[in-house]
Amino acid sequence: MERVDIIKSLECELKTICEKPQNKFGMGLYDHIVAVVKNGEFLAEQYCADKEVVSIASWLHDIASATDYSLYKNHHIHGAEIAYDILTKFNYDEDKIVLVQNCIRNHRGSVKSERSTIEEICVADADAVSHFDSIPSLLFLEYAIRNNGYIEGKEFVRTKLERSFAKLSDRSKELYKDKYNNAMNFLK
Repeated sequence: MERVDIIKSLECELKTICEKPQNKFGMGLYDHIVAVVKNGEFLAEQYCADKEVVSIASWLHDIASATDYSLYKNHHIHGAEIAYDILTKFNYDEDKIVLVQNCIRNHRGSVKSERSTIEEICVADADAVSHFDSIPSLLFLEYAIRNNGYIEGKEFVRTKLERSFAKLSDRSKELYKDKYNNAMNFLK
């Protein structure tokens, strides 16, 4: 199957998964994934990374969380396993499956992991940057899902954005500093 077909299929599958009632994050998770894909593909171009691997890993990086909330804590590990199952059904290249799995395993900024490829850096940075694009879904998570109050929820989002920016590679910090500053100004 060609790259475009795989990506279109993943896009449809993730949207369907995110629309299901068992997805505790609501459609905000789909918006987050779309933002990760967009930023991941941009970063892949900036870093001369394998754009196909970055795009596929970006689509699949949170699939475990969307599928089963009980997997959230280790969704990076479960997501890599799910990605393997999905990509083997497409007869996707085994070496690239390993690259995609490593991107998924190492995308979380809150989990200390060694990123050994430029593709892993692209997906991890895209995941962090996507939070600047996903303020409404982060507020939804805080207010609707976690039932936090106005101040507590706003403070959580502000702190999350600060942590996300701090976790970016130096080059990505330069590329996204204006977006970060705009997001922080929005939360003032």
